[in-house]
Amino acid sequence: MRRKPSRGLSSQGPREPWVSFLKALDDALKDSVELHCIGGFVITMHFGLSRATSDIDILAAVPHERLAELQRLGGSGSDLHRRFKVYLQPVTVASYTEDYESRLVRMWRSLRSRRIQLYALEAHDLALTKLERNSDVDRQDVLDLARAATLTRRRSRIAT
Repeated sequence: MRRKPSRGLSSQGPREPWVSFLKALDDALKDSVELHCIGGFVITMHFGLSRATSDIDILAAVPHERLAELQRLGGSGSDLHRRFKVYLQPVTVASYTEDYESRLVRMWRSLRSRRIQLYALEAHDLALTKLERNSDVDRQDVLDLARAATLTRRRSRIAT
């Protein structure tokens, strides 16, 4: 399936049903949490590429102790999943780049959430996680990121 790249990062905020799902999840949480997001959700909602996804792949929740509450409230099979037909999916096995946290990008500062802060992997880090998994969908995601000029060539200096 061909996906049409958009013109870069989505600053408009999430679309439905994601807005309502995230608001309901935010309202249900007792404490603040950062979600480090990867996968199709980031490809579509943050980088603006068009493809179907019904989950938010979470690489990490900070603090980690919030993960059980997040899964109970918004995971697969939860009330919010049944209500909005989307859910949170903690990623249990993933290869990710060293020190990725220093390159995370805040998603939608305009999203009025009291407890949830969403962060996306930077485009190059995201592409590397996709190439490591190497499924057809993942390879297409990387191609779409490249076509949308989200991936750029960088000169790096190697210290000797």
